[in-house]
This record gives sequence, C-alpha cells and structure tokens, in this order.
Amino acid sequence: MGFLEELKALLPGRVLTREAELAPYESDALTAYRKRPLAVALPERKEEVIGVVRLCHQYGVPFVARGSGTSLSGGSLPVEGGVVIALNRMNRILRLDPKARIAVVEPGVVNLKVSQEAGPFGLYYAPDPSSQPVSTIGGNVAFNSGGAHCLKYGMTANHVLGLEVVTPTGEVVRLGGESLEGVGPDLHGFFVGTEGLLGVAVEITLRLLPRPEAYHTVLAAYPSLEAAGEAVSRVIRAGLLPGAMEIMDRLSIEAAEKAVKAGYPLVEGLLIVELEGPKEEVAEEALVLERVLRESGALELRVARDEAERQAIWKGRKAAFSAVGRLSPDYLVQDGVVPRSRLGEALREIQRLSREYGLRVANVFHAGDGNLHPLVLYDGKKPGELERAEALAGEILRLCVRLGGSLTGEHGIGVEKKGYMPEMFSPEDLLAMEEVKRALDPKGLANRGKVLPEVAGAHA
Repeated sequence: MGFLEELKALLPGRVLTREAELAPYESDALTAYRKRPLAVALPERKEEVIGVVRLCHQYGVPFVARGSGTSLSGGSLPVEGGVVIALNRMNRILRLDPKARIAVVEPGVVNLKVSQEAGPFGLYYAPDPSSQPVSTIGGNVAFNSGGAHCLKYGMTANHVLGLEVVTPTGEVVRLGGESLEGVGPDLHGFFVGTEGLLGVAVEITLRLLPRPEAYHTVLAAYPSLEAAGEAVSRVIRAGLLPGAMEIMDRLSIEAAEKAVKAGYPLVEGLLIVELEGPKEEVAEEALVLERVLRESGALELRVARDEAERQAIWKGRKAAFSAVGRLSPDYLVQDGVVPRSRLGEALREIQRLSREYGLRVANVFHAGDGNLHPLVLYDGKKPGELERAEALAGEILRLCVRLGGSLTGEHGIGVEKKGYMPEMFSPEDLLAMEEVKRALDPKGLANRGKVLPEVAGAHA
C-alpha cells in the first residue's frame, strides 16, 4: 500500500482528494496565495492525528495543521504535495473545572465557545481576536493570538497552562500542566506562537478568568489619527490600564458603518477605550478617563449606557476587517508593532506612503500596545496593483522595525512576511531558529515553507 491508501485506511471516508473537495483548503484568509494539497485528512480523535503525523513522517510527506483558516499571513496555506490535517471536527471541551478555573479543550474548539461554556460559572476566556466567533483555539495557539483586550490581559501564551503535542516525528509529549506555577523551562510557552513548525497541539489546557463586575466603554472622536494616538499615551501616563484601547481611521469607520451600522461618528480618528473591573474602581477610573480624553482634544465623547450599546461599539470594531471588503475588491492586512510612544509618527509615515504608492490604507489597531493593522486596498484585476500593494505593505513592516517595533503582533509570519525576517533578526538568530526546527523536525515536514526565510537553511 502507498501513502494515500494507508491514509484512507486510517481515516475511512475522511480523506479528501477530489479537486472540488480540495478547493476550500487551497487558501486561508490571505487569499492572494493558493496551493493545492495532495489530500485533506479529517481526524476526529487525537489518536488519529498521531497516526496521520506518524504516517507523514514514515513517507516523508509534509503536512500543515489547520483550524478555521482565518490566518491572515498564509500560515495555514497548504504545502504543495502535502497533507492538510483539518482539525475542526476535534471540537470538544473535554473538561471545564470552575474551581480550578481551567478548561481542557481540543484544538478545533472555537474561541468564543470557551467563554460561552464558562459563562454560567462567572468565568471567561480572555484572548478575543476579531475572528473570535470562528477561529479555533489550536490556531490561536499557533499564532499566539491577542485581540482587543490583550493590553490588560496579554496574549494566548499568557492563558495556556499546558499542551499535549504531537511532534513532527510522531512523538507525543506533554508540556506544562494545570497550574500557573510551572517547574522547569517554560516549554508550553515556547511552543505557543511557533506557527505549526514544531508539531500539532491535540489537547490544550486554558486558564479562565472571573468575568469583570463592571465595564465602562467610551467612544472618543478626534480630528486626526495622530491626535487619537497621542490620547492613548495620555491615558497610560495618567496611570490607567484599560482592558482595551482601539483606534479606527475614517476609511475603517465608513466600512464598519456600512456593514453593521454601529452609530460611529464619521471623523478622522476614533478611539475606543474600555475600563473593566470592580464597580467602585471602574467608577473612579471613569472620572479620570473622561478628564484625560477631554484634555486630549476629543471632539465628542460617547459612553455606552448599557450592555447593548457596549456590544454595538465592539461589533463595529470587530467587523472592521471584513467590512473593508465593501470599499475595495481586494486588500492586504498588515500586522506590525511600534512602540506606543511612536504611534503618531508611524501613522503619519503610513499616510505618506499611501500617497506615494497611490493606494488607500485603512487603519485599525490595538492602540494600547502599538499593534497596527493597516489594510492596504487594491484591485487584483488591475495589472501590477497587487505587487504595488505588497511593496507598500513591506515598507510599513520596515517602518515598524525601524521605529523599534516588530514584524508581527499576532497574525504571525507565515509565508507573507518571511522575506522580511532578516530585517529584524541577524543571520545568527535565524540560524538558531533553523537549528531548533531541524532538531525537532529533521525531515522538515511540519508547515514547510513558512516563517523561516530560505537563506536560513535547507528546511525553510
């Protein structure tokens, strides 16, 4: 029996090979890149994932684990001639312990489902990427996803306590445990954010938090993006640590309004600030926040009076990425990070680059931690426009590194940004990454062709 026959015997009726069946898996949310896999495997239990990975190792067939395919960097793009291990059917919450405040889940569990299941116990799962209603925990682990509230609560890595992982050679290892107090090296923290290069997580232990007693959500309208960015620094300088601080520019406001009618004022810069915590503390902080925002030159302040208004504000922000599709047939989403103190400078330069390249850029970002999400609008049907958009996106990444920031905050490197890795890392750094990859994946099978630039080594 050959590889495909053995794979089909391992997963009877759950191996896709026909052209029409493979088409939905050719791309992730970065649709500019497409690859045709050899097959798509649909395991339902961790033992089946282990079997598939061991079979791939035996035959030297590359593989990529995939959740909902919401990656914006080409991270879950298939490897040509390889296997996609689609984990959506592994969507069970195996254990939810409200006393220990943990949830043990399979990788195909949708992010929002964890909070929904934990809600009756007064608990929730804090990382909240915009793709929260569809993205899976396995994908969140691969990319160390954050979300609007990562300023106060941190990224996925801060909420994963333990992992059961199948390494690229088919070995099964447990990393971390069920406690915040680990012993020895932080191996589960090391695995989070490795974009599938070091194996497949088949079981994930998550930390749950008590739901905040009170929220105070404010919309502040500004005459310019720079003014909104400066307001963020003022809020932090005032000693406040909001749960979230988000900024949207005029283009993204227009798109969100057309899509979900959130009731946003149509201004050049919109700042959303959310305080959360004990009622008394939030009430005191709200007074300080109002003073700071008024002093920062806000044209208008609007406070959510109830949960429905709060949800409407967030619905607009979380719809922004998809809503931009109403303004342009195609767009590229970037994900660079700049120091918070240099936000204004970064935004001015992005506006200049937009004019220079003759392409519109919509800006939506996690302002609190300087994580920019510029959306470069283009029309792929116009000759050369995709290339121009990619060049502009690359200039934005170089700008972020030049200002002392990073190539990515939460979307990952994938295929889209791997060519820019030498801008941020020295040849020695890249070689060290390559050596770690080779030690755990000697055949270079796990998510081959992602993250590491070709210059770094043979398995990149």
